[in-house]
Amino acid sequence: MLGVPILLYFNWTLVAPHVDNPFSHVLFVSNRLPDSADGVPVYGKSYWDLAFIAYYIIFFAFFRQSLTIYFLKPLARHYGIKKESKIERFAEQGYAVIYFTLSGSLGLWTMYKYLPTWYFRTEYFWIDYPHTEFPGTLKVYYLLQTAYWLQQFLLLVLKIEKPRSDFTELVAHHIVTLWMVLWSYIINLTLIGNAIFLTMDWSDVFIALSKCFNYLQMQRTKTIAFAWFTCVWTYGRHYLNIWILYSVWTEWDLIPSQNKVLDPKNDLWMPPWIKSQIFIGILLLQFINLFWYFLIWRILLRAVFSSNLDDERSDDEDEDAEPAAKKKKRE
Repeated sequence: MLGVPILLYFNWTLVAPHVDNPFSHVLFVSNRLPDSADGVPVYGKSYWDLAFIAYYIIFFAFFRQSLTIYFLKPLARHYGIKKESKIERFAEQGYAVIYFTLSGSLGLWTMYKYLPTWYFRTEYFWIDYPHTEFPGTLKVYYLLQTAYWLQQFLLLVLKIEKPRSDFTELVAHHIVTLWMVLWSYIINLTLIGNAIFLTMDWSDVFIALSKCFNYLQMQRTKTIAFAWFTCVWTYGRHYLNIWILYSVWTEWDLIPSQNKVLDPKNDLWMPPWIKSQIFIGILLLQFINLFWYFLIWRILLRAVFSSNLDDERSDDEDEDAEPAAKKKKRE
């Protein structure tokens, strides 16, 4: 299925090389505009973005399954993980490490190289709004993130993965994330969106690493990774996100006054009431992160007093299910 648009793209290129190739819009980002003054490729929004997102939802499903079958599960078995449930969990977290390292690196590079918001200069979220033109890497980053979170949301609600004990909070997190991603893209707030993505991605790398080391029984390494994760989570998901919330509340007026209107024909989406919509979305995400922050500190305190650093959300179901199954078999 993934190969069909690729074959059609090359077929069209051979048959009609001078005619716009519709399949290029599925494989690559669309609506390229004249380059910026310093030669950076610049893009705008397009209805073809929907086709790009749909294709990469399927791509991520294939990419994840391929990594799981041909790399992550064999790696788990090579390092001595025997329980099938733990092999599955290791593969899930290994994929998270790979994805969030790649996406976090692309987002960080984009902010550093092409955006005025480096490093979290929040006033540029609003100055010169609307930001209807953006570097190619930012558009790729944003649309791939959209595809990834839509694919993860489908996995979650269809219960393709075994639900964790915080299933409800995870569904709420995905809904709020998708709402913010889609809404920010439509109303030209991709600069603030890039910043929020970065605060999330890197903490996800370290929590997934910590879990992988846990499944591999690497206790010392797991503890170090969890300590780094706690620091990165605190800095990114709380300090920086609260700083972004502060910017929404205090710097929103940096938007040119003539652009604080709802005028979709001119791509202006900033009537006065939208300020509270943006603030509430980020605040809801902060509340969900605070719930998980409470769990993180509970795990840390338990580790201090009992030397047990296991994540109570991920394995309780597996540990309980196996003894029950064995008992039933004996009966």
